[in-house]
Amino acid sequence: MRILVAEDQPTLASQLVDSLQQAGYATDSAADGRDVQHLGLEEPFDLVILDLGLPHLDGLSILRHWRSAGRRMPVLILTARDAWHEKVNGIDAGADDYLTKPFHMEELLARVRALIRRSAGHASAEIRCGALVLDTASRRVTLQGQPLTLTAHELRVLEYLMHRPGQPVSRSELIEHIYAQDYDRDSNTIEVFINRLRKKLPPGSIETLRGLGYRMAQADPP
Repeated sequence: MRILVAEDQPTLASQLVDSLQQAGYATDSAADGRDVQHLGLEEPFDLVILDLGLPHLDGLSILRHWRSAGRRMPVLILTARDAWHEKVNGIDAGADDYLTKPFHMEELLARVRALIRRSAGHASAEIRCGALVLDTASRRVTLQGQPLTLTAHELRVLEYLMHRPGQPVSRSELIEHIYAQDYDRDSNTIEVFINRLRKKLPPGSIETLRGLGYRMAQADPP
């Protein structure tokens, strides 16, 4: 999953990026409102953490522009402690949730997980594809109750597919959602990760769709 951090306070931005990366997310960051707006329009983020007080272009204007342009990724806004009106205006502008500064990083991560789950239509912290279970809180994967050992990138690929069971996912879509913008992306590695996952999962768990990409089976494969 790929997240944009839009925050102009360098210390907080660094803390957010570090915590999100440690939690397994591909993370981009920007501090200038104009850059934030452009990235949100051009890049396929799974979630945006948006500070409202950005320089050159404020967060509310950015959010309204994204929504009017049809961008539907979840947006978590960050507001000052007593700025209740910013919370109201943010929700009205299309934000999905808000968090008041200062906040505990654990709470932010929990809200991030919940927003990403809900955007994919999952209400529970556990996502199930047959006997395969992903605990989004611990990022632990089990198969028939037994833990699976996965590399960080294998887990990112599997997590993205499991959030979209039964849906075709192209190789380019996977690349865009498991790597940050400045990462040296190699499309051939997706095939490597898929092949490694197939060796660890029951046959038929990940299907190849000719000309379309891959699809996660929704039930126990035969």
